[in-house]
Amino acid sequence: MIVALLIFIALCFFIYIGNKNTRSVVINHIDIKCKNGSKEKGKDPLRILQVSDLHLENISISPEQLYEKVKMQPIDLIALTGDFLDRKRSIPKLLPYLQVFKALNPTNGIYAVFGNHDYVLRKDDLKQLKNLLVQNDVKLLQNENDMIDIGGVPLNIIGIDDFSTKRSNLMASYDGLEEGYNLVITHDPNVVLSMNNHHFDYLLSGHFHGGQIHWPKPYHLVKMGKLVKMNMVKGLHYYKEKQFYISEGLGQTGINIRIGSRPELTIHNVHLPNAVESIKAG
Repeated sequence: MIVALLIFIALCFFIYIGNKNTRSVVINHIDIKCKNGSKEKGKDPLRILQVSDLHLENISISPEQLYEKVKMQPIDLIALTGDFLDRKRSIPKLLPYLQVFKALNPTNGIYAVFGNHDYVLRKDDLKQLKNLLVQNDVKLLQNENDMIDIGGVPLNIIGIDDFSTKRSNLMASYDGLEEGYNLVITHDPNVVLSMNNHHFDYLLSGHFHGGQIHWPKPYHLVKMGKLVKMNMVKGLHYYKEKQFYISEGLGQTGINIRIGSRPELTIHNVHLPNAVESIKAG
């Protein structure tokens, strides 16, 4: 009886701490240099705010709190790397978050990809989610790319659809791509293992939640692809000299707790090549 009571108390404490952790959002700043990084004194990097895995069914940060967290940060571009929600009833809940992203006034826009949980939605509901994103100035890339000019440097934003649900199409994602700095946004980072013939300079992803319950190790992630077995679960990594980042995300799946991980907002300071060097490379 006493043993059972102690186990119950320990379990309650575990859940309490785990739930408390979901409200402890961290902002990570990542500095990314390229081989021909800018040598111009005083030239600012491209500042990308990455928001991943909102999972609106289990999120502990309100739109207002999110805005307060990042409102003083200069943002050039916002990348939303999938898993917004997986229930139709959660779609209206996304709107105030999208309004926050617009209020941050990113100079070069907002880009997004879908994740595996988004594809749980029925066809009509997924269309409703897509329309909500588009109506709020979010450019959704489903195996597509877009190019924007950053001070004379062509920035190719390549949106690769979800790898875990077999929706990735690398040929389509790179179709018509011209020379420039290749920034990939995608949900499942495991796609990097299939990109030997598709160049990228930097890749943003999410999907793993940093393990969510990363204690003592995220054994439950083993089924989620080869990167986990390579101990690539969160943060900045390299594969064949290519840099990619795995965000821990903002929301949770299943039970709303985190152990050994924290909800994350990431600001990537990307040092692009000089305009002249970029032209020569082309």
